[in-house]
Amino acid sequence: MAIIVDIDVELARRKMTVGEFAEAVGISPANIAVLKNGRAKAIRFSTLDAICNVLDCQPGNILRWVPDEAENPADG
Repeated sequence: MAIIVDIDVELARRKMTVGEFAEAVGISPANIAVLKNGRAKAIRFSTLDAICNVLDCQPGNILRWVPDEAENPADG
């Protein structure tokens, strides 16, 4: 997947645990893990809004795009 979710970086900056964050956002710690581990296929705008509200950040602070070649370099 070419979209990377950097929630860990923002949580560390705020010294916030995943449990505290999940409760504040209103989603389960398991769903936070899915986002953090890159297994999410989608994110609702309402969830992204809640995440940005809790972390007081912009979506670009937690989402970044990496070209597929950078993740899976071709043998050569």
